[in-house]
Amino acid sequence: FPADATFGWGQTKTEVIYYSTNIIREPDKFINSSWSPVELSGVSVVEGKLLVHAPFSYDCRFNSTWNTARTITIQFPYQSPFLLSQGSTVLMGIGRSAKAQQNLGPSCEAYAGVSLPKGINTTACSGWGCCQVAIQPEPLRPGVFDVSVYLDREYYKNKDCSYAMLADKSWYNFTTTDLDGDVFLRRNDARGVPVVLDFVAGFDQCPRPHQPAPKGYACTSDNSMCVQVPFFYTDAYICRCLDGYQGNPYIPTAGCQDINECERPDLYPCHGICQNMEGGYKCTCPAGTRGNAIQGRCTDIFPLPAKLSLGATGGLFLIALLGFVVLLRREKRKMRPFFERNGGPALEKAKIIKIYTRDELKQIIKTTNFIGKGCYGEVYKGFLDNQLVAVKKPIKDNIAPNEQFANEVIIQSQVIHKNIVRLVGCCLEVDMPMLVYEFLSRGSLDDTLHNNNNNNNNNNNNNNNNNNNNNNNNNNNDKKKVTLDIDKRLNIAAESADGLAYMHSKTSKTILHGDVKPANILLDDDYVPKISDFGISRLIAKDKEHTLTVIGDRTYMDPAYLQTGLLTEKSDVYSFGVVLLELVSGRKATYLDNNSLLRNFLDAQKKEMIPTELFDKEFEEPRDLELLSSITRVAMGCLGLDVDERPSMTDVVERLLALKRSRV
Repeated sequence: FPADATFGWGQTKTEVIYYSTNIIREPDKFINSSWSPVELSGVSVVEGKLLVHAPFSYDCRFNSTWNTARTITIQFPYQSPFLLSQGSTVLMGIGRSAKAQQNLGPSCEAYAGVSLPKGINTTACSGWGCCQVAIQPEPLRPGVFDVSVYLDREYYKNKDCSYAMLADKSWYNFTTTDLDGDVFLRRNDARGVPVVLDFVAGFDQCPRPHQPAPKGYACTSDNSMCVQVPFFYTDAYICRCLDGYQGNPYIPTAGCQDINECERPDLYPCHGICQNMEGGYKCTCPAGTRGNAIQGRCTDIFPLPAKLSLGATGGLFLIALLGFVVLLRREKRKMRPFFERNGGPALEKAKIIKIYTRDELKQIIKTTNFIGKGCYGEVYKGFLDNQLVAVKKPIKDNIAPNEQFANEVIIQSQVIHKNIVRLVGCCLEVDMPMLVYEFLSRGSLDDTLHNNNNNNNNNNNNNNNNNNNNNNNNNNNDKKKVTLDIDKRLNIAAESADGLAYMHSKTSKTILHGDVKPANILLDDDYVPKISDFGISRLIAKDKEHTLTVIGDRTYMDPAYLQTGLLTEKSDVYSFGVVLLELVSGRKATYLDNNSLLRNFLDAQKKEMIPTELFDKEFEEPRDLELLSSITRVAMGCLGLDVDERPSMTDVVERLLALKRSRV
């Protein structure tokens, strides 16, 4: 088939294939019928049509004794892919006394006298000298046409010819010279007259989407499609290229090719910027214009007055922008002294912690994100760098002197332990620097251990909490109590002690917590404890032994520290002993009208009795009660009044780990 998808009437396209059966003579390109070969002259792939040249019927009489005649039958085999095109091919008769007849079909008659009647169109087949009528297919014998000529010699006797034929309806322009002699025969007999045929690619229905193609499916080219066509005795289809493509849909390689519409403005108009695309094209108006660039011209978006107005508006905007930049730079200069005073240059040089800007934390420091308030300041929850964090905003004048702040932050950022809350970063562009910690979703040990248990007393102590849960809310009664089994409690005790031991003895500078309590032990999703101190615990050099600043919750505070102001590792050991008592009893350090948990355990110790009645009522198994007694002994050792007799946190860890091993 030709690459061009249009008819080439009167000329043969290159590389045209031909259809033939049982041929005797082989013209260059032809379609064989049962009686006479039909020469192929042109192909329209898009319309599914062929242009052929076929012989015609005639009857010529030159005297009373001699004449020549031929009757043509055009017949295609059953289920031939060819069929006479009803819309393009007509039955035609030419002569002074001729009748063209289709077998079992329509007919037309042509008559012509010696003189030409007035008002006759000499170029149209209107019945005078030429007639034509639409054909109809035979339902029983598709494609069979017997075209015959019947002469009426009584009407006119002369040397002339009459013709009957199937022809392309747009091909012939009648002329009176064709009525005289054998002019028409000599002009057209060699090749025949043009006839239009319909053709199909196969006798099947087009496959539906996602349905396998039928056997021998002809539409093999990419970007081709199947089109169902009426073929009066069976299902049939032809192939076409998709819109935006041209070529041969019947070959798999280099078949339907993209049309570059931008190179063919006569067929694909574009009055703007043309951009060829696979299977189509894009036509847009140039910048500053608008309209339909395909249907018409593009017009300016803004007329001159609008441009002047826009320019003035742009100028004002530029002035406002410059003013904003000036204010922004002025604000940055104002924040710079805070940054430097809070140790910003030292932290920048250390490069071990993220320094956030004030604007980055501004989105978190909102009332809706508030989750708690402690002795250091307010705690807010939010997202930074795609992680959930707790931001600590200090109460004014409630942090270490500014010259020590950077030092303290650097030391804390170097404390990396699985049982210590990680310091993520800080903000220094404010009067009082803010700290950013990792956020633990289960909140504090205090929440988990004491929810719905002595709530009246809870609200008296929550104002001092530094954890990242909103413990001072009044909705604690609505929360369900989370039951901690005895093994989880032992694990929390051992790992919390390990975190404190690391702070005391395994860092470059001894870190004293000073405020150890359940509210400052946070739990992750797996109940792994982490020591927290949103107030920045005091960081002192190893050659120093005390601080004069009293910090922490007095309920858990070492009596020696309260009397002398000397904060040591043993002060944290004492506070941790109170935490252990809360773990074994399930009660707060102060409960039921200021009843002291520590005093009750001390009274039992003086009486040399096991304080079973003080243990959490959820544990009744002898094995569990024995473990609670062992933990109580560790706690009472931590609570000794003689500071020197208290164990170190490292010793406490070893004793608790030994109890864990005994449970295996």
